[in-house]
Amino acid sequence: MRTRYQRGYLRLGHRKTRPACWEFLWWDNVPEGRRVRRKAIIGTVLQYPNVEDAWQASDGLRVSINEARNRQPEQVITVADLIDHYTKTELAIDLGDEGKSPATRIIYKAFLGRWVRHAWGSLNIRGVRTTAVEHWLRQLVRADGNPMAPSTKAKIRNLMSTLFNHAIRYEWLEQGRNPILFVRQSAKRKGIPECLEPEELRALLSQLDRRFRVKVLLDAASGLRRSELLALKWSDVDFDELQINVCRSIYLNVVGKCKTEASRKPVPMDPMLASELWSWKQDSPYRQSDDWLFASPRTRGRCSHVSFARQPCEPGSEST
Repeated sequence: MRTRYQRGYLRLGHRKTRPACWEFLWWDNVPEGRRVRRKAIIGTVLQYPNVEDAWQASDGLRVSINEARNRQPEQVITVADLIDHYTKTELAIDLGDEGKSPATRIIYKAFLGRWVRHAWGSLNIRGVRTTAVEHWLRQLVRADGNPMAPSTKAKIRNLMSTLFNHAIRYEWLEQGRNPILFVRQSAKRKGIPECLEPEELRALLSQLDRRFRVKVLLDAASGLRRSELLALKWSDVDFDELQINVCRSIYLNVVGKCKTEASRKPVPMDPMLASELWSWKQDSPYRQSDDWLFASPRTRGRCSHVSFARQPCEPGSEST
């Protein structure tokens, strides 16, 4: 007997003291052989003002409910359904050490929503073809109309491959049926990066105020990612051992783990850099061990000074 596909039912549940909530209801088979009614809260009317937004927000839950049905070859699963399920299960905040960093979650959601869903969302996952994806990637342009960088296209291609591997993992596609596996997309740079000579770096530092001078010097000497640099606290700087312990990252004011395990390795510190940091610490009003290295005066030290942080990339942007 084949499992029935459940579309579910959405209703607006009113509360006495809180905003009304969208409730998703469906039937579930229990071991005793009975069918019971289940309910899950999708969100409030403040989060989803209309029923269309609430339905879209419930897509990931509906796909999860129909997992057994989704394994049947004749069942239609769209790329949008797959994105919703992947977002709900793999980009959740509470996955602990197994989860992705805040920056990765934000960027993945932006890439999936602004490129993949827009172009492929309505298509059955079994209908995505390798050559069609290759052609689509070649046509992508930035928001200003200029060609998109190959490295950005390669990131989109790799994320799509991860997405279809997710479908295979949940047995919605057969092993070896990832259509992105053989998509050809180079990640070659558009140009050779320009490196500052010591004289140029010295000239740059001389034009910066104290805060930015220390930031640039620390970044140039350590090679830390922007998100790791801004997440440093004074407790991470070991002046005795001349090293910096990288323990966290910060992106759009969200503190999380480092991008990779290798990122957590201590970074050696030159005596000249240590002297600059020690001087900066003595002059900073926020010098306690749990204070940020570059604390924000606007928040009186509660937050890091995120002057380098940018919003997630727009369609066609080169930011990652």
